[in-house]
Amino acid sequence: MMRTPFIRRGALAAGLIVTGAIALTACSSEADTAANANAAGESAGHGSITVQQSWIKNEEFAGEFYATSKGYYEEAGFDEVTLLEGPSTGVAELMGGTVQVALNDPLAVAAAVANEGATIKIIGATFQKNPFTILSLKDGADIATVADLKGKKIGVQDSNRAAFSAFLEANGLVEGTDVEVVAVQYDPAPLVNGEVDGFYAYLTNESLTVELGGNPVTNLPLADNGFPLVAETVSVTDAYLAENRELLKDFLVAEIKGWSDVLADPTQAASDVVADFGTDLDPVKTEAAMKAQALLIATPDTEANGLFSITEDMQQGTVDSLAGAGIEVDASQIFDLSLLEEVYAENPELVDYAG
Repeated sequence: MMRTPFIRRGALAAGLIVTGAIALTACSSEADTAANANAAGESAGHGSITVQQSWIKNEEFAGEFYATSKGYYEEAGFDEVTLLEGPSTGVAELMGGTVQVALNDPLAVAAAVANEGATIKIIGATFQKNPFTILSLKDGADIATVADLKGKKIGVQDSNRAAFSAFLEANGLVEGTDVEVVAVQYDPAPLVNGEVDGFYAYLTNESLTVELGGNPVTNLPLADNGFPLVAETVSVTDAYLAENRELLKDFLVAEIKGWSDVLADPTQAASDVVADFGTDLDPVKTEAAMKAQALLIATPDTEANGLFSITEDMQQGTVDSLAGAGIEVDASQIFDLSLLEEVYAENPELVDYAG
């Protein structure tokens, strides 16, 4: 069964190990050359970069697929953008210098910063809402509100326990008293079989698996119930950010164009992904997942500020959610949205994506 990225594939605060040194970055003269080229209206010569994806090739990376296949990376001045298939949080690769950009999540980044002294910044987020949900059967427990959780058995995977505990704490619920947690794996069979009342799942994955299997479902999205947390974040080291601002701005432009095309026609994007990714993707589920994740990407905030933007309120909400999971950081330690602000100031037309 396909897995989506986020913390189930990343280590949380207690287990994250960062190896290697800060990535060696291109010298400042290269960045100056790119800036001068842009100022002269020429295509910047950025050469090649490597991007670590968080998971396998599926709809999650449709924007990157379009940025490649439609020539947006090339248009932005890149000879080649190599997309490395996961699973990986990208933290070790960033710090070791084997990749320049990682598509990951704030839990992995913040844990590395707080516990290992990593120097990594999130410069944008594809998902404005995290995809976590408490999944239940409509003709079963039908958990539609936080109050409905009381007295219920909820299946939670080990790697998601910290996030679930933070969610309970944010809603004033006590594990063991109000909610019984049952250890499960990622297969939602325990929910379908009636072994648990609810199941910690993804709106873009297990929820669709159960529903497409003929079981009407109810979702309780964590993002709308006290656990705001951006997802599928774009991360780089502080050093690479400092020395390659023009390169990263051009990279973000290509990303915005790719994802704008996805949002313009999610059905076509799903079809293209299935046809071209070369993996065994279920066309029906891929289309459903593409449409589900579009709702996590296109929000009133992105309509106002553009794709990948993260408002100050959302940055603080993310930090507060991280604190509930035992990861203490300030927003300034993990976020730097200055590049994105410059991108939209210089390219205001990019705000109006066809979402």
